[in-house]
Amino acid sequence: MSSEAVERRTFSARLDCHYLLRAAAEADGSTLLVAALHGFGSNPEVMLRLTEAMLGPGPVIAAVQAPSQFFLSPHAGEVGYCWATQKHSDESVRLHHEMLLHVLDEAGREHGIPASRRLLVGFSQPVGMNYRFAATHPGAVRGVIGICGGVPKNWEDGPYHEASAALLHIARKEDDFYPPAVTEKYAERLRLRANDVEFHMMEGGHKFPSKAGPVVEKWIGRVFR
Repeated sequence: MSSEAVERRTFSARLDCHYLLRAAAEADGSTLLVAALHGFGSNPEVMLRLTEAMLGPGPVIAAVQAPSQFFLSPHAGEVGYCWATQKHSDESVRLHHEMLLHVLDEAGREHGIPASRRLLVGFSQPVGMNYRFAATHPGAVRGVIGICGGVPKNWEDGPYHEASAALLHIARKEDDFYPPAVTEKYAERLRLRANDVEFHMMEGGHKFPSKAGPVVEKWIGRVFR
């Protein structure tokens, strides 16, 4: 059969999406809503635990599960989740945005937390996607924390607005996936779309930094005062 006889078609189907919601220890007017997105091959349970350790019991945390699932090993039943691949990336970005808009709206309304008290946290794979979200939907969140991740390749010339959210990027000196030679340019790049950008380079490799708490606490105190 010749390639001319093959027609590629696309259709939409319903997809059930999932997230874990942890209520705040004591909710009041200063309570934050944190949407936390895990890295490639991880899961929302792990991301909830890491985010709790970094932020403590104060905020409401919504740990969102990536939409694509796969077996981490052909010989084991453990499942990991993924946000996107290079195939059909535009569709993955759109789904990521739709999922975040839903979670932020649903959890925000349920707990009475406005957009000005909403924070987006991502580790590794979703970091660049979260920056895209902030520059596509300005006003949806007040802050974005990116940990051990990237900046969109089309950040300079893509179809984005100016991001009203404050951006905190935490890179690591021994990160093999996002090495310092690349990440040390991120602050300058991010400022092309956002006025409030803070960048920190911490010791360690491609892991969620256990000592990031004081840096994040100080940043939150400034941004959400």
